Amino acid sequence: MDSLSRAEDFPIPEEDENWESITKFWFNSLKVSAIRQYYDSTDWATALYVAEAMDRNLKSGGKFSGQLFASVMTAMDNLLTTEGARRRARIEIETANDTHEEEDASNVVDLRKRAQGESG
Repeated sequence: MDSLSRAEDFPIPEEDENWESITKFWFNSLKVSAIRQYYDSTDWATALYVAEAMDRNLKSGGKFSGQLFASVMTAMDNLLTTEGARRRARIEIETANDTHEEEDASNVVDLRKRAQGESG
């Protein structure tokens, strides 16, 4: 796999104030997601387009398009916005709780070893 460097910082697009609340929530969640560190300007452009398609489908006046929904979900997967997509790409997002759980498990193992050493 070839590796490229990002030429410069780029502005992350803002939400459209006229979008439905769920569209705004999805788009803004990208800005705080751990996966954002991998996004380039073209990924943000794609996310903007996906949000627009999502919003138009939500505003379609009861004529919700299943085909458009499937396309939006595929695009979301391509942007690695779902856990399933990240697993397929072998990307795991660690949380602070994951680190604490690993430390707790390590401490339990240490305590057992000490207890066995003292009693054995």
